[in-house]
Amino acid sequence: MLASAEFWVAVAFVIFWGVMFYYGVPGKVMGSLDKRGKRIADELAEAKRLRQDAEALLKEYEQKRGAAEREAAEIVSLARDEAERLASEAQEKIADFVKRRTASAEAKIAQAETQATAEVRAAAVDAAVKASERVLREELKGPAATSLLERSLGDVRTKLQ
Repeated sequence: MLASAEFWVAVAFVIFWGVMFYYGVPGKVMGSLDKRGKRIADELAEAKRLRQDAEALLKEYEQKRGAAEREAAEIVSLARDEAERLASEAQEKIADFVKRRTASAEAKIAQAETQATAEVRAAAVDAAVKASERVLREELKGPAATSLLERSLGDVRTKLQ
């Protein structure tokens, strides 16, 4: 019986495969496997293409980032140079302003000294004229004295001023 069971299992196996081949199951399975393999290969090719695109995009963005960093460094450098230039100009303007103010103050002081000297001289002349007039009036009398006094006072005024 054992031999017949193995025989019948072998016959059933052959019949099973015969029916399978008759209906084209192995071809359909192979076609399905081929389709699936092709779909997987397409997906792998698409993934490879997407990876290459991503790498190219990454490289492009790294270049843009590098360019942006260089541009930012250049802007910072230019701003620093501009700030230093403006500070230097401001310092020069302040020094010039102080110099002009000092010169103006010195000129005003010199003018005030000159004016004060002139006022003191004028006051001294007036005092000297009055003192001379009083002394001469007391010592000289008459019309000749008046004429001499007026002429002398005029001379003193012109010489002292």
